[in-house]
Amino acid sequence: MQDPLKIAVVGSGLVGTLLAIYLKKAGHTVHVFDRSPDIRKIQFSGRSINLVMSNRGWKALRDIGLDDEIKKIGIPVDKRAIHMAGKPLNYQYYGQDGEAIFSLSRGILNRRMIDLAEEAGVEFFFDQKVWDVNLTVPSLQIGETERGEWTEHKYDKIFGADGAFSRVRHRMQRQSMFNYSQEFLKLGYKELHIPANADGSHKLDKNSLHIWPRGEFMLMALANPDGSFTCTLFMPHEGANSFENLTDKNLLVAFFAKHFPDTKEVIPNLVEDFFKNPTSYLVTMKCYPWTSTDKVALIGDACHAIVPFYGHGMNAGFEDITVLNNLMNQYENDWETIFKEYEKSRKPNTDAIAELSYRNFMEMSSKTADEKFLLQKKIEKWFSEKHPEKWLPLYSRVTFSLNPYSEALKIGDFQNQIMEEILQTQNIEQKWNAPETEARILELLEKKI
Repeated sequence: MQDPLKIAVVGSGLVGTLLAIYLKKAGHTVHVFDRSPDIRKIQFSGRSINLVMSNRGWKALRDIGLDDEIKKIGIPVDKRAIHMAGKPLNYQYYGQDGEAIFSLSRGILNRRMIDLAEEAGVEFFFDQKVWDVNLTVPSLQIGETERGEWTEHKYDKIFGADGAFSRVRHRMQRQSMFNYSQEFLKLGYKELHIPANADGSHKLDKNSLHIWPRGEFMLMALANPDGSFTCTLFMPHEGANSFENLTDKNLLVAFFAKHFPDTKEVIPNLVEDFFKNPTSYLVTMKCYPWTSTDKVALIGDACHAIVPFYGHGMNAGFEDITVLNNLMNQYENDWETIFKEYEKSRKPNTDAIAELSYRNFMEMSSKTADEKFLLQKKIEKWFSEKHPEKWLPLYSRVTFSLNPYSEALKIGDFQNQIMEEILQTQNIEQKWNAPETEARILELLEKKI
């Protein structure tokens, strides 16, 4: 048991809100501050990518008794549906039978999480702009403007869960020996919308992640409970096929007619959505350390923002909470050890999922339409079903297990080396599931260990 403390969480997003519930149930007084209005009282902004919950996220929710509540607002997704130009729809199943990620609307999930946190006794303070943080007291400096009058709010601990452009981290960056980097991708994204049919049903298969892979750009869609889909167009900001070139209705309609012709009937408000919704940026952010003595800690995107192509930004943030909670139970009131062990444990794993997420864009945008890649996935699935103790595919290791991300990256690279060799086998297309192929994979596994 921990001694009760007064704790501030900066940021009312998904990670900040779940963390607040954990802290409250551990016996602490918890105040959550956010510079934005209460998301439950405003129209969501039109810059969202649907979230996917997988095993790591479900564990954090299950451990606090919220998994059943959240499953009510999600849709299970067990496969990719690949829309290749001029070819039949191709389905790629994620894992074994029954394994699925869950599609969740960010806005709906965030609103529900805040409701659940308030029910647990967490207090929220919206429209509260944090301009500075005292790392030693610790305290928050809050005011209307950066140059105006501030009010100091003192706490025993402060958690920065305020995203990739965290104000709490900004203060920590001014300390000596603080490492920080950010890298923007050359592509951005824009939200589009597939409405429900007149009877409320979905226009596409609701249990698939729909992908239109087109090399340097792609379209994807995930279902919502109301029959709609949230679509996301990923494209370079500049260049031949880019956002900068889609400047008017005619260019946009012609572009979609050429590259995504099967979307004409399902995205009726293409032009309106495209020019109304903002073009958003994608950034990977890393920093270290994540903590300042035993007073202040960063969590979620505030210390490890990643690109969304593995669907693990939220899951990695929720896993931060699982690790932190385990350490709180183990070390009780020794917060300095809790914080040090937390950042030491999580840093290599969040670096690994950042790398995996970046690589997965190449897989989704290009490789999902490549015959060799499809054959590789077929061989991996076949072999792993025959030898589950010897081969867990990378996607399953990341998404359907709780094994460390760093381990998944290392083993995934090892497995890929084996598959590259197997794919060079003469006539592999005809004997991909032959006994000799199985024997060769087993041989390579033994040789490379």
